[in-house]
Amino acid sequence: MHDGSIIKSVTALQSWSWRGHPAIEARVTTRNGALGVAQVQAGTSVGQYEVHFIHDGGPRWGGYGVQKAVGIVKDTIAPALVGMDTTRQREVDFRMIEMDGTPNKSKLGGNTIAAVSAAVLKAAAASLGLPLYRHIGGDDACLMPTPGVLAVLGPKRYGGGERGGEKPTYSFYCHGYPTFFDASHACWQVRKAFREVMLEKKGLSTFRIDRLFIDQEGVFEHDREIWALMKEAIGRSGNEGRIGIQVDIAAACYYDKETRLYKGLYSREDKTRDDMIALYRDMVKEYPFVILEDPLDEDDYEGHAILTRELGVQIVGDDLFTTSPARLQRGIDIGAANCVLLKVNQVGSITEAFDMVDLAYRNGYAVMPCSSRGEGADIADYAVGLGTGHMREGGLDEATTRLLEIEEELGSQARFLGRKGFKP
Repeated sequence: MHDGSIIKSVTALQSWSWRGHPAIEARVTTRNGALGVAQVQAGTSVGQYEVHFIHDGGPRWGGYGVQKAVGIVKDTIAPALVGMDTTRQREVDFRMIEMDGTPNKSKLGGNTIAAVSAAVLKAAAASLGLPLYRHIGGDDACLMPTPGVLAVLGPKRYGGGERGGEKPTYSFYCHGYPTFFDASHACWQVRKAFREVMLEKKGLSTFRIDRLFIDQEGVFEHDREIWALMKEAIGRSGNEGRIGIQVDIAAACYYDKETRLYKGLYSREDKTRDDMIALYRDMVKEYPFVILEDPLDEDDYEGHAILTRELGVQIVGDDLFTTSPARLQRGIDIGAANCVLLKVNQVGSITEAFDMVDLAYRNGYAVMPCSSRGEGADIADYAVGLGTGHMREGGLDEATTRLLEIEEELGSQARFLGRKGFKP
């Protein structure tokens, strides 16, 4: 046991997330003065099989306050973890899991446990004087991820999507390049070209730095128009054949379980599962789609298996798998999807999430880290440390600078696989 890595204190506070609502921030310090800080926030589309988050409810902060969760860290979790070794992640995580004792972490809260677990991981790395990616992956951690850049957020243009938040979202994936640095530059090029195309063709200029909001009705009759504009932007940027399109659909948010119809997804027309599958066949045939995330309902394993067999692109399970080894195993058994999204707070701890990564790799599935729940720039270290080969976005956001730092630090050891970094 390395005495300096022993937990000296655990605390938490309510912090502010980039989504614009409160998040829980856990802080773990060790005897040698190392500090690990991690934040967990709620998502915009949440699968029904994710662990339970503890929020305060009521009118304050729109119900998203986390003072109850903060109190659980200070009063319950901290006394149990002080004196444990941060480098023994599994022991620390299972102490919290056993204290919770529920199947969905409803007693202590999935957000509470996940924040402390990630803070322990970072504190361990700091106590050992290691970069986080090196602590996660050891000396072999040298694979840079293929990045993307977000292009379109999809509010309720056609109705439906009651719990879809901003979904579907579209991104450009820059895969045909020799280095991460070059791929990031391509992200900049294609985003610039897309802005020009959208302004010329649709008169839309409601951009933030990294996103386009399409929140008015009547601009599009079908998302097929968006796909065509993205394809045009790729060509205009001079990167045809080297940039593809990724879409996070969150189809479950548009699925009516009583009628078994998808409502307001891609267009105003209701769609059956067969309609959706036919549409996806057309999408990948006519447009440069390379990644489809949650293309069907989160309980439709069979439908995801059909798409995986037929489409020849990466099919990602987010709401389908919720970073759960048990749900991933069900997908493996019937061939549903070929990639799993990694969100630690969906399952509740670093140990469980990394066990899921191991299961995916042993069965030929890809892993796609995502920072949408508060990981921030740390997702870069997760991607390199776990050798995932690609990630959600990362080309022009808060993780990009960290990835450029890692690539510079690795020097000639850095590897970039481009299109080979993700399935199929």
